[in-house]
Order: sequence, then structure tokens, then C-alpha cells
Amino acid sequence: MVKEYKMYINGEWIQGKELFGSVNPYTQEVWARVPQATKDQVDLSIEVAREAFYTEWKHTNGKTRAELLNNLADLLDDNAQYMAELETTDNGKVIRETKNQMHFSARNYRYFAGYADKIYGELVPLDNDNLFNYTIREPIGVAVLITAWNSPMSLLSNKLAPALAAGNTVIVKPSEHASVTTLEFAKLIEKAGFPKGVFNVVTGDADVGNQLTNSDKINKISFTGGTATGQIISQNASKNLIPVTLELGGKSPNIIFEDADIERAINGAVAGIYAASGQTCIAGSRLLVQKSILDEVLTKMKNRAENIVLGDPLSLNTEMGPAANETQYNRILGMIETGKKEGAELVTGGKSAQGHGLEKGYFISPTIFSNVDNKTMTIAREEIFGPVLSIIPFEDEAQAIEIANDTMYGLGSGVWTQNINRAHRMARSIEAGTVWVNTYRSAAVGAPFGGIKKSGRGRERSWHALLDYTHIKNVMMDISDDIRDPFSIQTK
Repeated sequence: MVKEYKMYINGEWIQGKELFGSVNPYTQEVWARVPQATKDQVDLSIEVAREAFYTEWKHTNGKTRAELLNNLADLLDDNAQYMAELETTDNGKVIRETKNQMHFSARNYRYFAGYADKIYGELVPLDNDNLFNYTIREPIGVAVLITAWNSPMSLLSNKLAPALAAGNTVIVKPSEHASVTTLEFAKLIEKAGFPKGVFNVVTGDADVGNQLTNSDKINKISFTGGTATGQIISQNASKNLIPVTLELGGKSPNIIFEDADIERAINGAVAGIYAASGQTCIAGSRLLVQKSILDEVLTKMKNRAENIVLGDPLSLNTEMGPAANETQYNRILGMIETGKKEGAELVTGGKSAQGHGLEKGYFISPTIFSNVDNKTMTIAREEIFGPVLSIIPFEDEAQAIEIANDTMYGLGSGVWTQNINRAHRMARSIEAGTVWVNTYRSAAVGAPFGGIKKSGRGRERSWHALLDYTHIKNVMMDISDDIRDPFSIQTK
């Protein structure tokens, strides 16, 4: 059966003007239908979120907010298997990852629940003893949270947990390619006990997101997705001077030095590009390898890539699922062809995957290119968002840094070495929001995550994310009995 969904606005389930199909990328069949929000429904979501903020949620104490967030975390843990199955069906990511992401998301809500009643201001010492000064950190207001199709629940937790902990109300707009888990998640919000209007979901195409981000009645935007869309959202927000957190694309360097533990490095390279079918912003899509070990790494990577198990993403035996949708599938294949035309050497893959159980899905063989020129080749310059690895040789540490930083992106990076001095030098020199050393694609809710350059602005997770959902109010009091000169600013 094809399940039909409604949007969630002000604690009510509301039908849109029409329904559009959500396609299972493994079967290429429509398995659910999601509503397209009307302009009036988007306006309504903003109105109710504002009302809930001003009349209730901003005045709700931190202890209560923490209790509700902990309730939500418990519910998500209890429903992790069900939610993982839905997300895997919606976007094709293997269930061995989506279930883990559900538990990671629950951890995120618990982490920020711990902060909900600990959002402190500061006592500020001044030169003038007659002035008593302190700050208050307050919620911003209505936050618009826009998530991508590759990890809807995990990405949402990065935004929603600090937003709610700080006392903001939210409107969530999931990708039209993967909206189902966000709508199911609204049921958990209800069960957790959140007041009406605090959490709202509107679904639909880019017009919905455009309307939300152009509104002058919202107070914060957080977006995860492509760099081009992020630039549009940033322009929309700038018209109303609305603060924006952007987690965008990447072209991350994963660097293997000759003194590395090669087996661990190979494993990290596989995790960096083939986990989630390469459909992750932190994908280590540029594998920089010191020339003295290039042949060894190339041979081992080829062997690992050719033995990755593709198949039904709901099976625990499957290691790599299909591309998430037809558009992305065609884009990946197009980038592979571009790599061939521009002179990169195809080592393995480079085509649609064939075999038993792969007949209908958007499967692409794990692909490796060697002899890739970092300066001139498209596959080294542009984000592919698929299982396509470019191997780039380097001579020494200086050249590795030069190649790593020669990109418009700056999200993730990896360094594989057993030289502790080199590890620290590389960590200082690489231009990226995250530097992994002897690991790759590891995450922790207490570690800040985000990018520089065209990979975005702001940080998610950790205390730093909470600060982005608050603003500072300064309070200055004259505690003397003096009457001051009204025609001169009081400075001392």
C-alpha cells in the first residue's frame, strides 16, 4: 500500500493542495505520498510558530524544556528500528547506518536537554563602579530548519535539539525527496508532550523553502544542502538581516602518508567515500596518497571497492545501497563520464551496477579514478555526492597541504600518519572545519561540526550550536544616587 501523509501545523494534521510521490530508490516504485504546502499553509505555519513562541514557549523554563527533550529522545530510541526502516526506504541508505543515526539523534536531544536549564548570562565588570552590568542570553524566536535528503533525522537533530533547548519555536521543511521520517517524527513530538505550534512541518518543493526563507516574520534559518541553494537562502535571509547557519557541500581531502598504518588508512578511505554510497557532505572524495605507497594503496583500494556488497538497503548484509533518487543517479553517472573525457584513468567501476537484486535500483558501482589532476579535472573540483573516488598523488607534506587546500570547499579532511608532530602540523595547516587524524567520518554530539569557505558558516552540535539559537541582551543599571550631566554620555 502507498501511504498518504499530511503536514503537521499547530498540532494538527493538514492536507496540502496536492500529493506528490516519494520513490523508493531500491525498487523505483512510489511507496508514499507527501503533501505540497500552499502559500497560505506556509504563512499559517509561521503565524502559529510566532504565537507559540511569544505566548508560551519562550516563557517555559529550562527544566520543562529539558524534560520534553528527554521524552523525545526516549521515544526515538524506542522507535529506532521503525524509523530506520522508513528512512532507508525513503532514501536508500543502508539500515545498518540509519538505525545508528536514530540513536545518535536521540543522544543529540539528550545532550541539549542538559543545556536547557544552563543557558547563563554573564556579570560584566565595568570601569565605572556606579554601573552594574550583566547579560541575558535569550532565544531568537522562530527558526526555519531545512534538511537534506541524505540523512533527514540526523540532520534535523543537529538543528532542532539546540533550537528547542534554547526556547525557540520551529518550522521544519524536509527535502521533497525524503520527507516521510520527518512527518513520522512529528508523531513523536506529539507523544513527548510539546505544546502546539512549537514544532511544525511543511512539505513540498523549493517554492516552499523560498517562501519561508524570504519571510520577514522569522528570526533564524538553518539549512543543510547544496552550496548553490545555500547561496540563494543566504541572499533571501540578508534582505531581512536574518542570521543563517549553512552546512553545505564538500570536496574533502583524505591524506595518506607513507608512515601510516596502511590497513587502517585503507579502511578509513573506504568509509570516507563508499559509506552512504558517497552521498554525504563530508565524503573523502579526494584521496591524496604519498607517491612512495601509491601502487600499494591503489591495489588495495581497488580490491576493497570491487568486493563491497551492494543490494537491498534493508538487509544487514548490504554495505552500499543505491543512489537516493533518479536525479542524483544521473548526475553521478554524468560526472563519471566527464572524468573519463578529461583524461582521468578509470581503475574500477564507472557504470551502473549489475547483478542479482540490483535490477531496479539506482545502483552505481564503487568507482575509482587515478591520475587525477586536482587543478583541472571536474571530478576533483566539484562535489559529486556519489561513490566516486579520485586518487591524487603527492610528494611531501608541503605538496599535500597545497593540494588539500586548493578547493573552494572546507568541510572535512583526514590525515593518516603515525608521526605525531606531522599530525599536529597538518591539523593546523588544512583549511577545513574538521580534521580527522587516523579516523574518518566519526561524529560526536559534543564536537562542533561545520565548514569554512563555500562549505558554509556556523556550527552544529556542541555548545557552539546553542549560541547560534540565542542572542545576548545587555542590562546596565546605575546603582548610585547621583544625578548625572544629561548632555554627556556616561562613560566613567
